[in-house]
Amino acid sequence: MNDKILSLLSLATKAGKTAGGEALVEKAVKQGKASLVIISSEASENTKKKFTNMCSYYQIPVYIYGTKEELGHFTGREFRASVAVLGREFYDSFVKVFTNMEVTE
Repeated sequence: MNDKILSLLSLATKAGKTAGGEALVEKAVKQGKASLVIISSEASENTKKKFTNMCSYYQIPVYIYGTKEELGHFTGREFRASVAVLGREFYDSFVKVFTNMEVTE
């Protein structure tokens, strides 16, 4: 399962459908461009709380997954604590994988 999420993240990035880093993710959420947000499991509690609350308010799914290094690597950066998936093109695929992962683990 882990590889599917990171592979999807890589595909979405290559398609120009991700935003990484706290400021860009926040902007994407507030502008209604984010379809879902992924936060690194290594992110600070403040970061997790901030994005969880913000995404709840804007009714955007948020998932805590992967390390900062993994999220960064699969988005073409060194480290990323948060990534927004933009648009709806990849939304269904991500939700399907995350839902199946939660059920099987």
